Amino acid sequence: MRGAMAKQTNNSEPVREITPQHSVLIVTDDAEFSRNVVARWQMERYVPAFTLMSSELLNGSFAGRFGLAIIGPVGGGRLQSVLATASSADAPVILLATDALSANRAAESDPKLLIVRQNDGWVDGLVILATEALRYHEAQQRATRAESANAESQREATLGRYMIEMRHSCNNALTSILGNSELLLMEPGAFSADVREQLETIHSMSLRLHEILQRFSSIDSEMQMADKESRSKGKAKRAAAFVSGV
Repeated sequence: MRGAMAKQTNNSEPVREITPQHSVLIVTDDAEFSRNVVARWQMERYVPAFTLMSSELLNGSFAGRFGLAIIGPVGGGRLQSVLATASSADAPVILLATDALSANRAAESDPKLLIVRQNDGWVDGLVILATEALRYHEAQQRATRAESANAESQREATLGRYMIEMRHSCNNALTSILGNSELLLMEPGAFSADVREQLETIHSMSLRLHEILQRFSSIDSEMQMADKESRSKGKAKRAAAFVSGV
């Protein structure tokens, strides 16, 4: 059974969707538990997608396919295996504990486990905790993606700086290759047709590389110009803000 991806508020304001990667997996052998949690969550502003599953069906293939796992009453002595499977994913796990003893045992086995005691108002507390845990997990995922993108940008920037720094050396080497190949091509009878064809290939490829390096120089100049313009605009804005504040 799947829950709604998102819902509309009473004033028909569009609500941001929670992506399937941040859906909620509810594992329990008590159908009433699932109904209570889903029904209560429908009252919230953000409603994720739900996957309801009995403890017998849960296996390792579900790891990574949810953003939050909620473990309700589980029978057949399968609680520890369910917790181990759910905790193997990079997502928060909430356990509904029926008593203090089971809560303490669960906390000792997995310190990262979020535990809600089954007392009066447990449904409200569980949904509030689950909503915050889901948002926190989503924020962590965004931060991880941002860090990866930043690292990739840093690698590309380092490579670009190296290529720009090396273009002078490459230009000098290409100038030598072009000059010598042109001198050799000026002696039509000194080489066989095959050797002359190879010299022409060397000359044409050198010209192509020279054009590419010239493009690097042009890009470098354009970037420097854009940086100067950006700094000038920033100074102008700060000056205008200072004048308006006086």
